[in-house]
Amino acid sequence: MLTLEGVDTTYGAVAMLRDVSFEVAEGELVCILGPNGAGKTTTFRALSGLLPLARGRVRIMGKDIAGLRTEALSGLGVGFVPEGRRLFADITVRDNIRLGFEAQRASDFAARLEEMLELFPRVRERIGQRAGTLSGGEQAMVALARALIGKPRLVVMDEPSLGLSPKLIDEYFDTVAEVNRQGTTVLLIEQNAETALSIAHRGVMLVKGRVVAAGSARELLDTDAVRHLYL
Repeated sequence: MLTLEGVDTTYGAVAMLRDVSFEVAEGELVCILGPNGAGKTTTFRALSGLLPLARGRVRIMGKDIAGLRTEALSGLGVGFVPEGRRLFADITVRDNIRLGFEAQRASDFAARLEEMLELFPRVRERIGQRAGTLSGGEQAMVALARALIGKPRLVVMDEPSLGLSPKLIDEYFDTVAEVNRQGTTVLLIEQNAETALSIAHRGVMLVKGRVVAAGSARELLDTDAVRHLYL
């Protein structure tokens, strides 16, 4: 579903990602881990078409995304949850969610919205409020609902747990695991390694823009690199 092959990126003259390769197969929940400055958000920007590649290739659903505009990726069946949620604060929760629905050109908004409100009961209580009035945890749920409402085959999430309390993190990750069990492939880019690996099938660890470890969630939890940086 998603493949990165030998990807290099730069910010000006500064190299960020260096020969990064990994893949995500249909039905998997894969997490990308790494400390601050490891290149996690750069990876998100590269695979979402927001950052041009210096070298390498990104394929989504078998299609090389070079030259595609970011908004065209929704039409391939991809939903994005960017770092910081990026909701439109001055419009309602309903209208924020509808934007994700329209981007993926889905049908029957009312039915899909009801499915999202079943998945996120707290969002139902806030559906008519302006998004800027919600708590951080509520905004995180709205951002995920916005990504899911068009029935994407793949969801890519960048640091969704930032700013959430430990209780909300557990609740949020339980929901992500349930979304994956229902058939949606998930790429989770996350600094909270132990919690992310607790729900993931596999993980890829970045340090200074390079892949330093990859394997099953259990294998990564047992590696010296992960233990040293996180545990």
